[in-house]
Amino acid sequence: MSNRSNELAAWDRDHFFHPSTHLGMHARGEAPARVVAGGEGVYITDIDGRRSLDAFAGLYCVNVGYGRQKIADAIAAQAKRLAYYHAYVGHGTEAGITLAKMIIDRAPPGMSRVYFGLSGSDANETNIKLIWYYNNVLGRPEKKKIVSRWRGYHGSGVMTGSLTGLELFHKAFDLPRPPILHTHAPYYFRRPDRAASEEQFSQYCADELERLILAEGPDTVAAFIGEPVLGTGGIVPPPAGYWRKIQAVLDKYDVLLVADEVVTGFGRLGSMFGSGHYGIRPDLVTIAKGLTSAYAPLSGVIVSDKVWRVLVEGTDRLGALGHGWTYSAHPICVAAAVANLELIDELGLVENAGRIGAHLRAELTKAVGGHRNVGEVRGEGLLAAIEFVADRDDRAFFDPAKKIGPRVATALAERGVIGRAMPQGDILGFAPPLCLSREEADIVVRATAAAVHSVFADLD
Repeated sequence: MSNRSNELAAWDRDHFFHPSTHLGMHARGEAPARVVAGGEGVYITDIDGRRSLDAFAGLYCVNVGYGRQKIADAIAAQAKRLAYYHAYVGHGTEAGITLAKMIIDRAPPGMSRVYFGLSGSDANETNIKLIWYYNNVLGRPEKKKIVSRWRGYHGSGVMTGSLTGLELFHKAFDLPRPPILHTHAPYYFRRPDRAASEEQFSQYCADELERLILAEGPDTVAAFIGEPVLGTGGIVPPPAGYWRKIQAVLDKYDVLLVADEVVTGFGRLGSMFGSGHYGIRPDLVTIAKGLTSAYAPLSGVIVSDKVWRVLVEGTDRLGALGHGWTYSAHPICVAAAVANLELIDELGLVENAGRIGAHLRAELTKAVGGHRNVGEVRGEGLLAAIEFVADRDDRAFFDPAKKIGPRVATALAERGVIGRAMPQGDILGFAPPLCLSREEADIVVRATAAAVHSVFADLD
C-alpha cells in the first residue's frame, strides 16, 4: 500500500462513520476496507490500482456503467447554469419538468405526476404520508395500516425501516412501528409446503394476505407495498400467478398498491418497469437507483391518476400540501437523470438486460447449479442469486455462524469480481450494470464457480 493509501485508511478508521458496517471491527482494522478511486464500464479501481468487475453495480444502481461522459457533462453544464433552486410553490427548472415528462412517458399505464426526493427511503416516507393523506381526504381516518412483506426492503428510516421486513434493520432500533404490518414473502424456495406448485404457493400467499386484512379489519388497511422482485431479501422473483392473485385481494378490499421499483425500475428486468413485466397495476410507484444510475442522488414517487385526483381535492379543501424536501427536484440531480434515461434508450440497455441476464443465469446454472451445496440459482433480467444449502435434497440450511454467503463473496472478490452476500440466508447476489457484455458475464461465471468450489473444498 502507498503512503497515501495508508493515510486514508487511518483517517477512515478514525473519522468515517460507515453505513451497514460492523463499526467496532472497522474502527479496529479487523474488517476489509477499500478506497475506490475510479470506474469505467463495469469495472471499478481502488486507490492501490486493484481492478474489479462490479457485478452488483454499486448497490443495484450504476445501471449505465461507470464513467459515462454524457452524464458528467450534463451535471457540469447544469451546475454552471443553475446549481440549485427549490421546487416549492410551483417553481421548477427545465431539466426537472423534462424529467417528469420522460418518466411518465415510460411509466406503467394510468400514472399522472412525479414527486421528487433524494433516496428510495425518503420516497417511501412520502408514500406513507400520501397514503394517510389520501384516506383522510376521503373521510376514512381509520384506514391507515400498511402491509409490507417479510424480507422486503423499503428503506432504513423509522417508518421505511418498519416497512422493511429484515431483522438486521429492526434489531435494537425499536422497529417495526405501527401501523405497519407484515405478511408472507413470496419465496417459493422456502415455501412451508414443499409439495405445493408455484400457483398453489401464490394462492397461499394471497390467502394469508386476505386473512390478515380481515383480522385487522378492511376499513383499517390502507395499502400494500411490495417490490416486483424481492431485492435485498434474497433476489427472489415472484412465483407464477403471485401478482395477479395479490392484486385481486387488494381490489376486493380497496387497498392501494405501492410498487417499490427502486431496484427494478428503468430496465433491470429487461422491461422498463417491473410493474409492466408482471402485470402489476400500481397506485404509487417508488423509483430511485436506476433513475440517475447513482451519478447523483434522486428518487421519485410516481402518482396514479386515481390518487392524484384525491390529492387535488385535498388541497382544494385544506390548502397547500404540507410536505416537501429542500432538495426535491434538485437541478443537478434531475439533469443527471435526463442524460441517464437518454443513455438507457440510446444504448439499448433494457433489451441488453433481458438478453445478457438470461445468458448469465443459464451459465451460472451450468457452472454451479449441480453443486451439492447449491439449492437454487434464480433471477430475472440482470438480477441473479445463488442460494447455498447444507443439504440440497433435504433443503437443510447452514448454521448462520458459518457465514457461508460472506465467505463465497470474499472468495469471489479475491478473484476480481464483486457480488453481494445477502442477509438472512447464505445467498450470493448479482445485479451488474445493464451494459454488461456476454464476455463480461462469462468472467463473472468463471470467477463464481472458482469461488464456490474453493469455499466448499475448504469445508470438506
